[in-house]
Amino acid sequence: MEGRALLGRLTWQLGDVVGVHAETSTTRSISLALPAWPGHRAGQHVDVRLTAEDGYQVERSYSIASPPENGARITLTIERLDDGEVSPYLVDELRVGDQLELRGPIGGYFVWEAQLGGPLLLVAGGSGIAPLMAMIRHRAAVGSQVPTRLLYSARSYDHLIYRDELARLTGGGLETIYTLTRSQPADWPGLRRRIDTEMLREVAWPAERRPLAFVCGPTDLVENVAASLVALGHDAARIKTERFGPTGGGA
Repeated sequence: MEGRALLGRLTWQLGDVVGVHAETSTTRSISLALPAWPGHRAGQHVDVRLTAEDGYQVERSYSIASPPENGARITLTIERLDDGEVSPYLVDELRVGDQLELRGPIGGYFVWEAQLGGPLLLVAGGSGIAPLMAMIRHRAAVGSQVPTRLLYSARSYDHLIYRDELARLTGGGLETIYTLTRSQPADWPGLRRRIDTEMLREVAWPAERRPLAFVCGPTDLVENVAASLVALGHDAARIKTERFGPTGGGA
């Protein structure tokens, strides 16, 4: 049974695009209906494959942003990279009614379920918010009261993905802290620099609380955050990381 389940997750299938939503000027959420979807855990990802008319194929991995409770419908949130092979098509050209080839879910390390408890520390950089949003949405869907703090770094206010939804979900044990690294509105009340050790000292749960930490974003951010948390006394075994390169791997 386990082997068949694994084979199913690694089999390519076609999903129907049933919704598209612009999150920012460069980021778009794509909702897909997948009749053969086996279900996923918050934090997992899928492989997406595009095939050109001449047979050339290219694959990229994207985190699932929707919670497991959505059943056979999943959402991918994708940031357009101007020099990418895949993301410009997905962000600018894909339409409702089109189909997208994918396989998954993939990954069992960077996952969180409400029964794992907390406190929960989520640290995101840019589009690295996507798998963490799946966790936040899962938490809301099951009515969890696990204490949760999200520290989200973006270049500017306009680059904050899901900001309206996060505003609605904040409360009930969920705290949201933003830091903008390049530009800020004149009346910006949040933080104004890259995430560093002092910021984490102020924002993160104390090491004595033994929080579960999930960190996702560009490689430099992820490595610096993980190292800072360890330096602050946090258990490295309770820090889970997922990263992408400075160009998003050529997405």
